[in-house]
Amino acid sequence: QVQLVESGGGLVQAGGSLRLSCAASGRTFSPYAMGWFRQAPGKERELVASISWTSSRTYYADSVKGRFTISRDNAKSTVYLQMDSLKPEDTAQYYCASKGRVVLLLPTSGVDYWGQGTQVTVSS
Repeated sequence: QVQLVESGGGLVQAGGSLRLSCAASGRTFSPYAMGWFRQAPGKERELVASISWTSSRTYYADSVKGRFTISRDNAKSTVYLQMDSLKPEDTAQYYCASKGRVVLLLPTSGVDYWGQGTQVTVSS
C-alpha cells in the first residue's frame, strides 16, 4: 500500500501561483510514475501532468503547457506541481496519483493509488 497526501491548495486570484505537494508513504516510493489529475464540477477527471521515476520524462495536458511544472524529490518521496499564470478554468479538485510498472502516467493509464485531493480555486 502507498498513501498519498496532497497539500498546497487554496484560493488565488487569476494570474497568481500555487505549488501543490504530494507526500508518499508506505511501500517504497520508487519506482512509481507519479502524476497530478484534476476534476472540476460536472467534468471528468483529467490528467494534468505526470513525471517518470528518474524525472527524465514528463507529460503535460495542452491546457497547462507552459504554465505548470511537475517535479519530484525521491529522497523526500514527494512530487510537486508548480502552477503559474493561473486561470479561473484551472479551478478544480487536484489529485495526486501513482502507478508502478510504467515509465510515465498517460491519460489512458490506470492508476494504482490516489490521494484524497486538494482544492484549487482561481478567482477572476
